[in-house]
Amino acid sequence: MLSPASVPLSIRPATAADEATLVDLARRLTAFDGLPRWRQPGEISSADARAMIAAVATASEANEVFIAERDGVVVGCLHMLTMTDFFGRHHAHISVIATTEAAEGTGVGKALLAEAEAWARRRGTSLLTLNVFDSNTRARRFYERAGFAPETLRYAKEI
Repeated sequence: MLSPASVPLSIRPATAADEATLVDLARRLTAFDGLPRWRQPGEISSADARAMIAAVATASEANEVFIAERDGVVVGCLHMLTMTDFFGRHHAHISVIATTEAAEGTGVGKALLAEAEAWARRRGTSLLTLNVFDSNTRARRFYERAGFAPETLRYAKEI
């Protein structure tokens, strides 16, 4: 029997037919302990799902969503944007990268990061950014192993 990681992975543009799948994958973005008390899981997943669904509907080369599949089964998604930061630098931004629970540790995240880098290069950007909750240590370790490093820290205070 083949292990999941040995089955070829394909990455394709998301379509309107993927809407329910994107909603499910967005829920994975809060699947860690330590979410700030002022953030609710549904608030986060709903916002990310809406943004991905809108991107698919808009069909812009500067705002795209991709689906990762293994043997016809969805195992992850990637939402990419081009942005200009506060300092005026044009860059690519990973808005969402998520895998199914079953796909964790099988190379899907690495493949999606590789797709994100290729997407950024095709757009002529030399910087790739993403946001991650400070308490999401598993994701932070994953990104740091892939060469990402913290740039700024955003502090929040509930009032």
